Amino acid sequence: MANRSTIRSNWPKYVLQWGVLAALVFFLSGLASKLFPNMSPVNPEAYCPFGGLEALVTYLQRATLPCSMTSMQILMGILLAATAILLSKLFCAFLCPIGSVEDLLIKFRQALGINALEIRSGSIADKILRAVKYGLLFWIVYMTVTSSELFCKNIDPYYAVATGFKGEITLWMSIVSISVVILLGFVVKRFWCKYVCPLGAVSNTLKFWVWLLVLVLGWWGLSLLGISISWVWLLGAFCLLGYLLEIFCGKPRLHLLQVRIDQDLCSRKCYSCQKNCPYSIDVPSFGTGVTSVDCTLCGECVTSCPGRALSIGLPVGAASASRSKVRASKFIAPAITLIVLALAFIFGNRFEIPTVSESWGIENGMEISTFKVDGMMSIKCYGSAVTFKNRMEKVPGVHGVKAFVGSHSVVISYDPAVVDEETIKREMFVPAHIKVQTLDPASVSQLKVVTLGVDKMFDRLDLNYLALQFRGENKGIYEIESEYGCPVLVRVYMDPSAELDEAFFKEVVNRKTLVMTFSNGTSREFPTGFKFVSMDKTPIFISTDDFLLRMGYR
Repeated sequence: MANRSTIRSNWPKYVLQWGVLAALVFFLSGLASKLFPNMSPVNPEAYCPFGGLEALVTYLQRATLPCSMTSMQILMGILLAATAILLSKLFCAFLCPIGSVEDLLIKFRQALGINALEIRSGSIADKILRAVKYGLLFWIVYMTVTSSELFCKNIDPYYAVATGFKGEITLWMSIVSISVVILLGFVVKRFWCKYVCPLGAVSNTLKFWVWLLVLVLGWWGLSLLGISISWVWLLGAFCLLGYLLEIFCGKPRLHLLQVRIDQDLCSRKCYSCQKNCPYSIDVPSFGTGVTSVDCTLCGECVTSCPGRALSIGLPVGAASASRSKVRASKFIAPAITLIVLALAFIFGNRFEIPTVSESWGIENGMEISTFKVDGMMSIKCYGSAVTFKNRMEKVPGVHGVKAFVGSHSVVISYDPAVVDEETIKREMFVPAHIKVQTLDPASVSQLKVVTLGVDKMFDRLDLNYLALQFRGENKGIYEIESEYGCPVLVRVYMDPSAELDEAFFKEVVNRKTLVMTFSNGTSREFPTGFKFVSMDKTPIFISTDDFLLRMGYR
């Protein structure tokens, strides 16, 4: 029997898969920003569970998070691991955009009447190719942990396409990976997922969680005996164990759900299940329940079986099938996937893990206090967080920094016997001057200077945002300059003919958001939250030459 289309019979899977693809296209193509101008741009890696697992390993090893990884991504990774252990590779079956593309390639090839190139499971070629994803897993995780940068971006075909090849990619790696997905995925069913994907290596290994528990307990036991083993060796053992179990065992049995087989209804002649399985699993050979490491509970075999011999259920007792049970089967795995995804969205934003969390010089008996500063817009990645930490490390009495990229905030730990909060804030502050509009020295001989008192300005990017607020008004303001104070002193250099009163400055400074328009016509709101405190009643005047010298333009 030829491959039969399962799009209509297994529609819950395709609705979920294509819905995810459509959402990605909608948000990443710019359509969402055009329809909703004030919506924040979507990070292509925002919901990547593999990035979340990389971030978790990095945090456990170095107490830092790579790049702009957030709690949402980590929770996605944890939930993916939990579903792989308890159920199956649901992310691979229903949510992964690369898996969805590979499934579309299968349907396209079938529509053209072209037979797939089969690599027989258990063959030498199959065993050799399965090693590729474990080698990639070791390489990617090692590079990520040692650099605190998501190395998977260099090779991830989804990230390259989602960013329009403008992200943190290595071009030749991205081209190779995309070619593997499309070209080899067309002739070999789910080639990338089965042989290349490092997330597939993680998911397959987690299916053998009992052996992993033995590995971790052994590593922990050796550490108790004083035998220190580097995390690199543990990572290598994880990858090697996963590969060996996959090629020599390949049948994890401790899952709560599996494809069940009613032997009385199975003719063992049509093999429609195997032909429609994305991984070409020999379903009838498993007796009463499929325990293949490749199974994702996608339901293709269940809905393609003409004898209704297959269903998804608990791995207990003799399998029996009915029309109602088969119909219900196609909803079970997609429904669980949606529940897990909803849990990640609900709880992923309830907590935040610091991108950098370091302390130093704390001695026994030392009294440590902390304070938090919000609105640190310059804390936007791992590198900027480390730069801030290095600067605070030079301040006497400061003994720790936690930097949160997601909320752009920092928590400072300090010894109140040595330094106070005011002094630390002064050290945090970076004075700056920002051009608002171009000054023509030939037409203006002197400038009027007004000094404002502005609260809630700690970050070096705050002055940029305030300058953009003034720039949009086009009121003859040439430059603004900041100086530390409580509140911060902001000097406004403007045309001597400009008559701008306190009401004007108060209205501009107190705006809660900055609307920034980009070259492609889209716009985005940035929260500011500055607070106008005061304005010197009497302005001063300086010559244009003195201004140019003060700002370093001459």
